[in-house]
Amino acid sequence: MTRETGANSPTSSDPTSRDPESGNAASGPAPVTATTVDIAPGVTLLPQRLPAEAQQALLADIRRIADEAPLYTPTMPRTGKEWTVRMTNCGPLGWVSDRDGYRYETTHPVTGRPWPQIPETLLALWDEVTAYPAPPECCLVNYYADKARMGLHRDEDEEARDAPVLSVSLGDTATFRLGGLERCDRTKSFRLHSGDVLLLGGDNRLAYHGIDRILPGTSTLLRDGGRLNLTLRRVNPAG
Repeated sequence: MTRETGANSPTSSDPTSRDPESGNAASGPAPVTATTVDIAPGVTLLPQRLPAEAQQALLADIRRIADEAPLYTPTMPRTGKEWTVRMTNCGPLGWVSDRDGYRYETTHPVTGRPWPQIPETLLALWDEVTAYPAPPECCLVNYYADKARMGLHRDEDEEARDAPVLSVSLGDTATFRLGGLERCDRTKSFRLHSGDVLLLGGDNRLAYHGIDRILPGTSTLLRDGGRLNLTLRRVNPAG
């Protein structure tokens, strides 16, 4: 898996904190709909799948996870260059990146402790949206500050290639870029808002994708702004 990132300048405050004076997850009304948008074969967007109250409850779960498994700054293989995102994981397995490469580990690379459990709400969402016969084994939590980005990459470190990848957006809006199965393929971009769910599977399970930019001030869910992306993955084949 190839990731393209720049230098990171994390703040000392907890980016998962919610603004205590705001009860809204977004800066404007965000009606909940049952709409699904087919972006490409196997790529489905569920706009506002999580209403404001569900976003706030899920954020509370992520804060508890971050208390036990703190956000940390990963580094690129070989070069040791720091990413612009900070990350943590929950579930039996956690995805990590360092000089030794990309891989799944059972423990946090800084604390050495096992990852916390995946919240029940995310497990239920996985069952409802994917209908896959086995639960996810990893929930990767990425925090994007205002200047963070994620270069084109594909999720290819999993053996269970028949399982889709499910992504949940919380916080500021992001510009998402979707390519094809080859890095040179044409790309398209669209926005992911707080509460949106994106499913990547089928013919495009291994499609290249990335985050071009974060749009500051588009959500009040996170006290200090930024975006949380929760990526659910099945690593090992079912059964």
